[in-house]
Amino acid sequence: MKKILIATTALALTAGVASAEIALSGSARMGVIYDGTDAAFSSRVRVSAALSGTTDGGLAFGASMRFDQDGGNGNDVGSTKSGTNNGDSTVFLSGDFGKITMGDVGGAADALVGQTDGVGYGPNDGLHEIGFIGTTKTAFYYEKSTANGLTFGLGAGQVGSDELNVAVKYATDKFTIAVGYEDDSTAVVGHNRTSVSASTTFGAATVKAKYMTDSLSSVDDAFSVSVSGAFSGVGVTAFYTDFGPSQNIGLGGSYDLGGGAAIKGAVVNVGGVTGVSDTTVADLGVTFSF
Repeated sequence: MKKILIATTALALTAGVASAEIALSGSARMGVIYDGTDAAFSSRVRVSAALSGTTDGGLAFGASMRFDQDGGNGNDVGSTKSGTNNGDSTVFLSGDFGKITMGDVGGAADALVGQTDGVGYGPNDGLHEIGFIGTTKTAFYYEKSTANGLTFGLGAGQVGSDELNVAVKYATDKFTIAVGYEDDSTAVVGHNRTSVSASTTFGAATVKAKYMTDSLSSVDDAFSVSVSGAFSGVGVTAFYTDFGPSQNIGLGGSYDLGGGAAIKGAVVNVGGVTGVSDTTVADLGVTFSF
């Protein structure tokens, strides 16, 4: 991904600042989507800014911000702009103690357990995902990695929200396994969710799997598996996600055009719940990274 680096000479001359920089990057997509009945044009552009610096004592600090067409970073409440509902941006401080992040953080399970691979050029990408409880914004997230491949995460929602989450991940060059636990008693007393994921690589293919169970009887256990491979610029991904009453099955492909551009497309069968028939959706488009 190409980046524009802005040398912050003025900041470097400020006492107590050893180095700082701002990096701009972007992404865009355009194509056609089919929702099972009608086709439509679909496009989106995003610009992201990553700010980073280092103190004289060796602490790293920084922030990230995403700019969408609809002004997504302005998600705050009230006229005072208190920063208690900070969407699409994060601020961090890190050192030997680990890394502390505040802002639009999804929580420990989201960060370390993750998702299986999706398909398509963007609009239908989330059809493979098994959701997390998540946290309200501005949330808190702490992460610490060790030399032996272990990463520990601890997250909390806004003060008074009763949202807590913890996760641990172990990764080698061949496989990764992670488990996360979320608890949210803000709306429902005793509500918690446990997620487990694993991934491994066989040559050019990567297999990922995820399982989720929830304490609420109204939320079914869910399972997802994906297989992805890349061969001479051609990528292929297939996934199967079982939500309990419904199942989604997807197949997608991509071709790398070079220079940050790629052609991507997919077909997904979206399983219907009881009494509702399934639907087949599709998309085809071009993605760009800047």
